[in-house]
Amino acid sequence: MEKILSLPELASKHGRDVDDLIIYLHILMALLFVGWFAYFCYALVRFNKKANPKADYVGIRGHLSSWIELAVAIAEGVLLLGVAVPGWARNVDAFPTAADHPTVVKVIAQQFNWNVFYPGPDGEFARQDPSLVSNDNPFGWDKNDPKGKDDVPDNNNIHCVVDKPVIVYLSSKDVIHSFKVISMRVTQDAIPGLIIPLHFTPTKLGTYQINCAQLCGNGHSSMAGGRLIVQSQADFDKWIASKVKTGGATSFE
Repeated sequence: MEKILSLPELASKHGRDVDDLIIYLHILMALLFVGWFAYFCYALVRFNKKANPKADYVGIRGHLSSWIELAVAIAEGVLLLGVAVPGWARNVDAFPTAADHPTVVKVIAQQFNWNVFYPGPDGEFARQDPSLVSNDNPFGWDKNDPKGKDDVPDNNNIHCVVDKPVIVYLSSKDVIHSFKVISMRVTQDAIPGLIIPLHFTPTKLGTYQINCAQLCGNGHSSMAGGRLIVQSQADFDKWIASKVKTGGATSFE
C-alpha cells in the first residue's frame, strides 16, 4: 500500500503510526469514491426522463441513505478514536527521559533559517531571558552563565544519532513558522514567545530535508535549506567535539 500511495521514505520509529492512519484514510476515501460513483451511475439510469416522465415531488421514502451516512460517521469515529488519538497518546506518553540519553537541541526559527543550539558536554544550556534580548543578543542568552560556555551553535543543520531519541525545544524569533521533517513524520508550529517540545527517534542514517510548513514571508522557500543529519554515535561525538569552543552559543548571534 505504501508503494501504491507513493509515501515518502519513512525513517522514524513512530512514523509507522502516522503512515497507518494515512493508509486507513485512503482506504475509506476509496470506498466512498467507488460507492458514490456507483450510485451516481445508477441515478443517471434509474431517474432519467424516459423512465420518469412525471416528476415525483415526494422523493426518496427509504432510510438506506441515512444508514450509509451513519456507517461513514462510525468509520470516521473509529479512525479518530481508535487510531489517531491512541497514536498521539502513545507518542506523548513515550516522551524521552534522561535515562534514554536523548540528543537535545534548541531550534529557534527566524526569517529565513533555523538557528540550532546544542548543550555541549555539560548537557545544559545557557540561561535565556526575554529581558536580555537586545540588538547584539537577539536570543536573550545570559552571557555570564558558565553553562553556556560549551554550548554548540549551528545554522540550518541538526545533527543527531541513529536509533537514539531526539528532543527539539522549538521556538521562533519573529513570525509563526512550522518545523517539518517529512521522513521523520514530525510537524510542529514554532510560535514566538513559546518553547514547544517535540521528539522523534530516527531509524536510518542519512540527511533529510527540514521544511517550513507555514508561509512565513517572501523568503519562505529558503527555509527548506535546513537539514537533519542522522549519524552514528561515533560520528556525532567527533562532530560535536570539533564544534565545542570558548564562547559557546552566546557567541552565535
